[in-house]
Amino acid sequence: QVQLVESGGGLVQAGGSLRVSCAASGRTFSFSSYIMGWFRQAPGKEREFVATISWRGDSTHYADSVEGRFTISRDSAEKRVTLQMNSLKPEDTAVYYCAAGWASGRYHYTSTGDYEYWGQGTQVTVSA
Repeated sequence: QVQLVESGGGLVQAGGSLRVSCAASGRTFSFSSYIMGWFRQAPGKEREFVATISWRGDSTHYADSVEGRFTISRDSAEKRVTLQMNSLKPEDTAVYYCAAGWASGRYHYTSTGDYEYWGQGTQVTVSA
């Protein structure tokens, strides 16, 4: 059984920063074999891609809307992936989800269908 548990969400003013983390666990889960990603879903909207990081942690890719403001990183020893969010805007308000997808020779995944495992989500609210 693979579990992804997000933490660190909350309320912040526009222009502020927040960091959300995702801890992965599972007896047979090989964290270093998975591409990790962050998605978000605002009320009434579809889940959208935010950021992804390769299985080795040496390559990242971001949605245009967060490029230059968000940074994704991973710690294989702790089986943790983190999303540092700076210069937050009200439109960043959403539930943020962590996801894991088997790498299979790829470096990045941007579609929800490429990810096998999902966390339960953590709420991020940015006030104007």
